[in-house]
Amino acid sequence: MRTLSDSLDGLVAPVVPVGQPTGEGASAAKVLAPNRLDELLLQSIAAGDKCAMRVLFQRHNLRIYRFVLRLVGNASLAEDIVSEVFLVVWRSAGRFKAESQVTTWLLAIARHKAISALRRRPEAQLDDHTAAAIVDPRDDPETRMDKQDRSETIQRCLARLSPSHREIIDLIYYHGKLIRDVAQIVGVPEGTVKTRMFHARKQLSKMLTAAGIHGAC
Repeated sequence: MRTLSDSLDGLVAPVVPVGQPTGEGASAAKVLAPNRLDELLLQSIAAGDKCAMRVLFQRHNLRIYRFVLRLVGNASLAEDIVSEVFLVVWRSAGRFKAESQVTTWLLAIARHKAISALRRRPEAQLDDHTAAAIVDPRDDPETRMDKQDRSETIQRCLARLSPSHREIIDLIYYHGKLIRDVAQIVGVPEGTVKTRMFHARKQLSKMLTAAGIHGAC
């Protein structure tokens, strides 16, 4: 299995995340709005800046990995797909048009890669529990405990949603995407996203309430 380091000739660390950028990257992140920083990083990457590539990877590899893992349900395959996503970024940064957020662009690439991989490997199954169990180093102790207490029940309910409904919930709640962003990532009209979101929330709310979790969606 090729790692991201192999694919990009050592430009970045291995796939499983390390959290927020440090040093100059962290200082810049405090000053610039997140999307503007991402756009500037892409501009630098397009010019061949390996340091910018590392910072972008550190900022977003965890979110991309979690999203892909929920789709493919296989950690090894998810790592390979994340590698492919950031390889595309390295090769195609100059073609980003800033018509959407950088994270929307990254998630759209990731979704395309994940769906292509699933078509090649139909035996792959969803594993929401594994995805939720990955620790985000930015979480404080209280948040981590809360996630541990509620995660298993919530993920079990999510797994009972249809794939199209689960995907919408994932993008909007876990990745904070707007309706228009989700429409772009999934490739359907905004009205379709709204309809799926309505039904997904309704079904999920019923399941969570029955499980004793209130106000989660």
